[in-house]
Amino acid sequence: MLTITHTHEAGTMIEGTMRGDGTPEILKAQRWRWGRSIAAWFVPQSRDRLPKWHTINATTAALRAAGFEVATEIDEATRSTAEVEAAKIERQEQRAGALDSKADRKATAADQAQARADRAHDSLPEGGEPIKVGHHSENRHRNATEKAHNTQGRAIAAGTDATEAARRAETAHHTTGARYSVQTVANRIKKLEADTRRTQRHITGKREWITNDAGQSAFSAEPIAATGAYLDRLTLLLAEQQDQLTYWLQIRADQISAGTATNYSRETINKGDFVRHRFGWAEVVRVNAKSVSIRTEYSWTDTLEYEAIKEVKTAAEMSRLAAS
Repeated sequence: MLTITHTHEAGTMIEGTMRGDGTPEILKAQRWRWGRSIAAWFVPQSRDRLPKWHTINATTAALRAAGFEVATEIDEATRSTAEVEAAKIERQEQRAGALDSKADRKATAADQAQARADRAHDSLPEGGEPIKVGHHSENRHRNATEKAHNTQGRAIAAGTDATEAARRAETAHHTTGARYSVQTVANRIKKLEADTRRTQRHITGKREWITNDAGQSAFSAEPIAATGAYLDRLTLLLAEQQDQLTYWLQIRADQISAGTATNYSRETINKGDFVRHRFGWAEVVRVNAKSVSIRTEYSWTDTLEYEAIKEVKTAAEMSRLAAS
């Protein structure tokens, strides 16, 4: 018996598989992956999300067609975004700690490998003495040279591994900070706003291309709203998206309060003002609903979203700044 399970916290997994039973080929075809750390097959990017029913159903059908008995245990209950984010931060801290330990082990191994290479090199004749062909020392000299070459190669490889391990550990320490950076949070809010609007449109319905009993096709006179299981699914999805949006809006509000994020809008910026962004200062030539158009050294303008603006000065203030 194989059992496909899903929870919001653990994601979609399968229980009951055994080595050599033929399931890996089927699961790989359905884009499952083997998790070494959890010793189980799982659906990528299924943790902290609603179940991917198309993957679950397709996998179930493929396994049953191959003669397996399959059951499903699917829990569609979701955790709050605050719980999800706390768990992500905890997992990232654990990963960073594990990578730190790995980097230390790799660095120690690299030092030891280099020490062995140094000893092998020191055993060679001083001054780069050439091999004396036919002399009784020839074999010993060749073996020592080969050993020095091989140990130095292993030392270089160990050093490369240590450098890569240190890089990965450093990246892991900055992952959470990058996830909560001002621009990333702003971008995530915009995406969630678009997602909720799209989900709401699917719930309330839209005009669709339909075919009547006479075989004639035309757009429906009224929007066709979602019903049944599809409506239930969309309702769960909308609730999850709204909870995520509320969480990240609060994060941005906290950033604005702390002064790490700005809160400019069309009400606070005027045409002719100067705005500072990541590449310097630029003059505003047009104020839009979600962005400003800035002058460039070319014949066209660039668009700068309000979230990317770091500072604003009037033309007079810029003139005084340039004169000082």
